[in-house]
This record gives sequence, C-alpha cells and structure tokens, in this order.
Amino acid sequence: MTEKKSTEKIEKEYVIPLRSQVMKVPRYKRAKKAIRTIREFLVQHMQIRDRDLKKIRLDKYLNQMIWSRGIQTPPHKIKVKAIKEGDIVRVEAYELSKKIAFQKQREERRDEKYSESPDKKKSKGSEPATKKEDEEVKAEDIQKEVEEKEKKKTTIESEQKYEKQIAKARKHEGGVDKRPIQNKKVHSKGTGTGR
Repeated sequence: MTEKKSTEKIEKEYVIPLRSQVMKVPRYKRAKKAIRTIREFLVQHMQIRDRDLKKIRLDKYLNQMIWSRGIQTPPHKIKVKAIKEGDIVRVEAYELSKKIAFQKQREERRDEKYSESPDKKKSKGSEPATKKEDEEVKAEDIQKEVEEKEKKKTTIESEQKYEKQIAKARKHEGGVDKRPIQNKKVHSKGTGTGR
C-alpha cells in the first residue's frame, strides 16, 4: 500500500488537563512534565501514526504560559489550538495572558520595523538609471576618498614638523629645563627647589 500525504490543513481546539500527570512527578520537574503531557495528548488526538513527539511543534508563547508561574506550579489545564499540516502539528495557545500578549505585540512591532527599514534605505537613495551616472558616482566617491587621505597625510606631516621644531628648541636652550617640575620631592629645609 502506498501512503497518501494529505496537504489538508486540520484545525482543532482542545482543553488539555495537566493536573493528573503533573502531580505524579516531583515539584522541580512539573513544568517539563506539563510540556510533555501536551505533546503526548496531541500525538494521540491528532492521530500521528508513529507516536513521534518531535512532530509536535509548540509555539513559544504557549511554552511561556506553561513556565510563567515557575517550574513548580504549571497551570492545571490549558486551552490550545492545534493545526495539522501533513505529519507536523503546530500548537498555539488559544488565549494568551495579558503579559504574554503584550510581549507578542511588542515583538511583532519590532519585527515589522526591522523588516521595513532596508526598503526605506533603498527608496531614499537615488539609484542611477544609466551606467554613465553610476560611473560618475563611483568616480566622485573615489575622488573624495583620495582627498581625505591627502588631508590626513598633510596633517600628520605638519605635526611631525612642529614636534621637530620643539625638540630643536629644547636642545639649544642648554641645561635649563623649563617644563614644570613633576614627581620631585620638595624638602622642608633648604631652598625649596627640591633638587
């Protein structure tokens, strides 16, 4: 017999009881057991043939709802919406708590903002229509880069010349150093020069 893979989309809603399974395990394993219980329930009720739990895909907001009260106190029951496409079942929470719903909206707005930003950058810049205009723009960019390099080079050269002049002046002044005295001890007795 050949198996026919149906591309039909089957949607169902379930209220999954978690308390009876969660109470069987230690307190520090309860949220994890709740997730596993959801998967086992859906494998049975969505008729997945080989009972593979990896074919159940939980939405991250459903996961957050289970873990929202911590590892020791998951909810006793949860209402979910299961969508079966082929062999894979996607599971979403039917209703989100206010906090998680707000978080979901914020993430969606952020994703929209970042997905729109590259389009805006492309539309703002005037794209050259012909090859000649494109070559002119490239030539201008190259010329600007060359000018900037020349400016940097001249400033470095002028700084080096100025430093040489200062070094010569200090050398010809003689033994007297006119820089301020630093890190020299001043004696309380004597002239107070500290030398």
